[in-house]
Amino acid sequence: MEKETILIGLSGGVDSAASAVILKDKGYRVIGATMIVWDPSLPVPEGPYQKNACLSPEKEDLQEVEDIARKLGIDFVKVDCRDPYRRAVLDNFRLEYSCGRTPNPCVLCNSLIKFGVLPSAAEKQGIQFDKFATGHYARVEFDEKSGKYLLKKAKDLSRDQSYFLHRLTQRQLSRVLFPLGEMTKPEIREIARKAGLEVADKEDSQDFYCGDYNDLLNFPSKPGDIVTLDGQAVARHEGLWHYTIGKRKGLGISGFKTPMYVVRLDAAKNQVVIGPKEALYSQKLTADKVSWVAGEAPAQEFRCEIKIRNLHNPAKAAVRVLENGRIEAAFDEPQMSITAGQSAVMYDGDIVLGGGIIE
Repeated sequence: MEKETILIGLSGGVDSAASAVILKDKGYRVIGATMIVWDPSLPVPEGPYQKNACLSPEKEDLQEVEDIARKLGIDFVKVDCRDPYRRAVLDNFRLEYSCGRTPNPCVLCNSLIKFGVLPSAAEKQGIQFDKFATGHYARVEFDEKSGKYLLKKAKDLSRDQSYFLHRLTQRQLSRVLFPLGEMTKPEIREIARKAGLEVADKEDSQDFYCGDYNDLLNFPSKPGDIVTLDGQAVARHEGLWHYTIGKRKGLGISGFKTPMYVVRLDAAKNQVVIGPKEALYSQKLTADKVSWVAGEAPAQEFRCEIKIRNLHNPAKAAVRVLENGRIEAAFDEPQMSITAGQSAVMYDGDIVLGGGIIE
């Protein structure tokens, strides 16, 4: 019987490298693929801080990937994803910040580029494979009862990356393998070490870009007022994109008896709204562009747990499905710093139901 061929996304880090080792040891024919997303025309200053980020000049990272493939004795291909990455990820990144929202570029990159453009473009280059694998910490299972693929949290919750994968479709999940889903980071490093890979002790990669986001935004100054909740102007700002919900330091304000935080970004008025910590808490959110892992909502109204950012502890909530791909969620307890542009990801235990972009 002919071996199945697995195309694996190699990043130059220990997670994807160990995944390739695991798959090869299981008898699969493994082909490594790296997506090229760096565009030299980007107005980004060079510096050592860029290394190990998804968006970086890539020269050294590519050499590391090639060294890993050579050491493992597997084929290796480079896939040019620059144009779709710029349109789907970078352009959206700039648009969201210009509208006073704080996007999560990794969510779009995973669903559209890593699990979309990369394997599709590899096929167009003549690479034939049965399944696509990555070094993400998550699990996929086929549920016989529903006939659907389930996306689940990783066994090691401290490494779980299911939050970033919630927009994957049934078609994508039907072809994907996550070799690290049942493993811990120390186990992964030991696998890479036994395989003689230099990346065994490499530091974890940075998720998107290590430098100042203003390098990528490159917006002209757009001054406006910093105002209190009652509308009193207390300072000036140079652009909403310099601020995120919950920011406290560097506001250029003084004279308040209690610490003040950014509680809202009002793009229509070009205002940064500040208030005391208690103003950061909210019990409701709405989200749009909702994607359901099963292809549909579990019910019109249901209860679940929601993460409003990757490192947020899931909070219990009641969800109501609205029209036009939107949901409304009411939390049992108020949540701090619900931020427009971030993803609200819904869970039923360790099963990912889906998620949307917080409005």
